[in-house]
Amino acid sequence: MDADLILVISMVVAALSIPAMVSAYSEARRPIAAFVTLIIAGGMAVHAVRTKPGGYSLAEIPEVFFSVLARFIS
Repeated sequence: MDADLILVISMVVAALSIPAMVSAYSEARRPIAAFVTLIIAGGMAVHAVRTKPGGYSLAEIPEVFFSVLARFIS
């Protein structure tokens, strides 16, 4: 897998952990699974940044996201 794909997967996984955190908070449970998922997403993002030469700038992230999405759509 290339670094762009790993970064996009990590962003999607992190976004999906947010509703899990809110759900656990609203039901007065500990959001352990959501935090583990968020840590995994963070590790994937760090791996993607270290793997790509030069890393990513904040302005590049939307372009990377949509280029990876375009690869899967077409």
